[in-house]
Amino acid sequence: MRGSVSKVISFQDEEEFLREMDDAMEAFSYLATRYGHNPIEGVLPWDYIGIRDEEGLRIFRVGEFPYVKGLLKLDLGRIKTLEEYFDEMESKWDELSVEDIKHFADMMNEALGEERVYYEAYDLGLDRNTAYVIVNVANLHYLEGVLEGEDRELFEAAVKILLKYI
Repeated sequence: MRGSVSKVISFQDEEEFLREMDDAMEAFSYLATRYGHNPIEGVLPWDYIGIRDEEGLRIFRVGEFPYVKGLLKLDLGRIKTLEEYFDEMESKWDELSVEDIKHFADMMNEALGEERVYYEAYDLGLDRNTAYVIVNVANLHYLEGVLEGEDRELFEAAVKILLKYI
């Protein structure tokens, strides 16, 4: 990750943040397909959790488990175990903290008898309404120097979103 910097950023409205970051990442991804350099190397909001299934690691928000469980390649018993814990977390959403999610992840792994649930936000020092962002400044500078026309406008709109939070 040469040329990269990471930063914990804060936001007030999580849904707006996710929408805007999706827009920025989509623009940068499009530009990366054309120019080969993506300035955003990662975004990890406080409420994202990972579950390793038979095909790899699936990342999703805590409240999205009902939509993700149909995609997980796990036996029904494991899915039901996970579902119970995620239902409990969702019922406590308003007061749910990073420490609570970490505790639930640990309990899920214990109930499963193996480590399949990963929650990195706790280790990164995140809190509610924060995210960990990795920006490749070298790629940002490269794109800034080569873009023209509509691609430049797309780039500038994406940078404006990024700067709003950084």
